[in-house]
Amino acid sequence: MNRVVILMGSKSDEEKVSPCAEILQKLGIPFVMTVSSAHRTPERTRDIVNAQEKNGAQVFICAAGMAAHLAGAVAALTTKPVIGIPVSSGWLAGMDALFSTVQMPPGFPVATVALDKAGARNAAWLAAQILALSDPALRDKIEAARTTMREEVDSAGEEIQKKYAEI
Repeated sequence: MNRVVILMGSKSDEEKVSPCAEILQKLGIPFVMTVSSAHRTPERTRDIVNAQEKNGAQVFICAAGMAAHLAGAVAALTTKPVIGIPVSSGWLAGMDALFSTVQMPPGFPVATVALDKAGARNAAWLAAQILALSDPALRDKIEAARTTMREEVDSAGEEIQKKYAEI
């Protein structure tokens, strides 16, 4: 059972979306990642959502650029949480994708994260937090990861402080 489904509008999005998969792997969250386009392959998108829901998917993550309708199209097909990752491309450098992803009609929400790799990372963390609502072991993994992140910041802060205190 894949608990998370990652859909990208194009294979060219893979580099920007791969950090999402890396975090899900580190947390031990089963997922599937594939390409489907809201515009070019709407039937494929519908079939993936229906099949993955039947297989127990609990969260959908959708990454797309330009018109970025993939997350909204998926939100129209499921009542499961949908997280949108706007992908930068074209002349508008991702602003078009950001606005398209964040502006969903009432009743069909898409949780929207930052663009590209930063958004991909936060999409994974948000999906993990959603799943952790009913998974105490996953919640513990998230808390441990946050402790590590805090310790890294504390360590870096002390290192920088010492470096510039000697000047």
